[in-house]
Amino acid sequence: QEQFVASGGGLVQPGGSLNLSCAGSGDIFKRFDMGWYRQAPGSERDFLAAISWHGVTSFIREAVRGRFTISRDNAKNTVYLQMNNLESEDTAVYYCNLNPASPNYWGQGTQVTVSS
Repeated sequence: QEQFVASGGGLVQPGGSLNLSCAGSGDIFKRFDMGWYRQAPGSERDFLAAISWHGVTSFIREAVRGRFTISRDNAKNTVYLQMNNLESEDTAVYYCNLNPASPNYWGQGTQVTVSS
């Protein structure tokens, strides 16, 4: 079964940047639209961004538009989330999944902590 493993998180100061990666292990990744999601402490998991299976079209949620960018490399089975000008409110565990998300494909997230 497909596994999506996110990485690249860490501790960063406000205004800093991180580039998250999420690797898929099977054939599902190449054939479906992918999305990034995050879950802050005590909150629901929220949708952030999506990219079409071929990488031509993408959508960024308004709350992070202009700071976050999504991209993918199907040859590497990897989707990326470039995050710039990070704010404390961006502190969360970040996940990737299909778009729309499938309960079968929630994998390991990566913790992002924005703090001075």
